[in-house]
Amino acid sequence: MIHPTAIIAPEATLGQNISIGPYCIVGPHVVIGDNVTLKSHVVVEGHTEIGSGTEIYPFAVLGVAPQDLKYGGEAGRLVIGVNNRIREHVTMHIGTAGGGLLTKVGDNCLFMVGVHIAHDCVIGDHVIMANNATLGGHVVVGDHALIGGLAAVHQFIRIGKFAMVGGMSGVDNDIIPFGRVKGERASLAGLNLIGLERNGFDKTQVREMQKVVETLFAGEGTFDARLDRIANDYKESPRIQEIVDFARTRDRFPICGPASKNGV
Repeated sequence: MIHPTAIIAPEATLGQNISIGPYCIVGPHVVIGDNVTLKSHVVVEGHTEIGSGTEIYPFAVLGVAPQDLKYGGEAGRLVIGVNNRIREHVTMHIGTAGGGLLTKVGDNCLFMVGVHIAHDCVIGDHVIMANNATLGGHVVVGDHALIGGLAAVHQFIRIGKFAMVGGMSGVDNDIIPFGRVKGERASLAGLNLIGLERNGFDKTQVREMQKVVETLFAGEGTFDARLDRIANDYKESPRIQEIVDFARTRDRFPICGPASKNGV
């Protein structure tokens, strides 16, 4: 199952029933799980682990040194979960000392052509990134998030679970869970209604979440005061508490709001 033109370091750890196609290169510190496929011309270097059932398409480059001038050659890692689809020309870099030496990708994700995941990013499960979407370093992406084609996410940004980023958007503020953002400089355009419907969210629950988001960005008082009221009024709603907790833990960047109230 290994093509004769592939170059595999003797020290690499290879699982069962793998397929490594023509002209692939696998470095000495790489660990490849069972049932993994490298189509052709794939480069896997560094301390990289690839979970079982993952498919990697031609010209993907995984585990190379980060594009960070502070990087000093430390042994960062790239850990990729199970059952991922990594399409052509995708790049994923190892972590740096400034981010815990780890770039981590979850399970069951799809990374389309030309996606870039920079050093120290943490990607959840069932994430979809469309063609040429780009993450700066230290970005955190929650489960089931969708990032549209040609979108660019600033370093250290957080994207909540089930959020959606519109194509060609520049994201420089944190995005609440379940939110939908779009625009040259992304602003909140409501909830990710299609994504929530596809994932089986109850319509009554979604309407309640919509009301909360409207209150959060357009109600009386300061942003933090509105957060406190919402937290108190919806104690029995785990989904709304997720939004509250996410907004309360903002640090480097503000929360992405509607166009008229962005960056709160």
